[in-house]
Amino acid sequence: MSARQAEAGAPVRGAPRREITPGAVLPLLGFLLLAALFPFLPLGSRAEFLLQIAFFTLVAGIMALSWDILARSGQVSLAHAAFYGLGAYGYALLLKAGLPWLLAMPVAALLAGSVSLILGAVTMRLSGMYFAIATLAFTEVVRTIIQNLPESVAGGATGLLVPALLGGNSRAQYFLAWGLLAFTVLVSLAVRLTRLHFAFAAIRQGEETARVLGVSIVRFKLLAFFISSSLAALAGVLYAGKTFFINPLETFSLANSIAPLTTSIFGGLYTTLGPVLGATVLRVAEELLHNSVKNGYLVVYGLVLMLSILWLPRGLMGLRRNKKHGGDL
Repeated sequence: MSARQAEAGAPVRGAPRREITPGAVLPLLGFLLLAALFPFLPLGSRAEFLLQIAFFTLVAGIMALSWDILARSGQVSLAHAAFYGLGAYGYALLLKAGLPWLLAMPVAALLAGSVSLILGAVTMRLSGMYFAIATLAFTEVVRTIIQNLPESVAGGATGLLVPALLGGNSRAQYFLAWGLLAFTVLVSLAVRLTRLHFAFAAIRQGEETARVLGVSIVRFKLLAFFISSSLAALAGVLYAGKTFFINPLETFSLANSIAPLTTSIFGGLYTTLGPVLGATVLRVAEELLHNSVKNGYLVVYGLVLMLSILWLPRGLMGLRRNKKHGGDL
């Protein structure tokens, strides 16, 4: 294969085939349709509570899918909490500066994406655990900087109040989260169905091989970082606008870096439906366990998650592959 063919998107040996089948598309469309109909279901007296759980499930789906897009280029990052937090703080500070929320949201995402290019450039030569440790350290650096800014600017360690998104209307907030998840799905499909997919897969299989094939390692790795981090920042904006309050300790917590990783693995790496499905199943399971095992439910949740990953090395999407339901998007 020539370098020109690789750049043009010709399949790389060992990479998944690019194909669209009804078996791959219908579950994805079905999930988005069911999620859109959820607020119209007869939810009873707990409607507000259930809508809130569904909202944060959509946010978790955005985070997991954004992490998976970066992982497709072979970069296992622990910096997602940093970009999630930068999105939340960027949105809050832009609102404070007088920008309307509709403008503050994409600007905050683009700013976080721009910061990710710096991290990507600095860590370009690292891989494996060295890359993961560097990204984890980056999260701590960002958290420390935000925490030590003057209280009049970012609230310091105490935190910052954020105006309620869409006037606090929970149904409108839900549909905004649904729209951003649908946008993230479209971005993921765009990556999956274009030459980006083959470039990312080639880098993931080995940078030397990708370089021989003519793939620009620097360009595609930075692009993966920018896309992934911008989407994670949008999830942070939703979080800030929903909770009305953010602080460095919670917003930049290690859990916000680990959760998208485990969710993607549980759902199925390098797919679009897998991380979204994983976020839904894990979020519902967490709530059910919280209600049935009030003391120590996180221990049970962790064990269930660990055993699930051991038994399903390809995640939930592995079940679909075993049943030959067509190619996975």
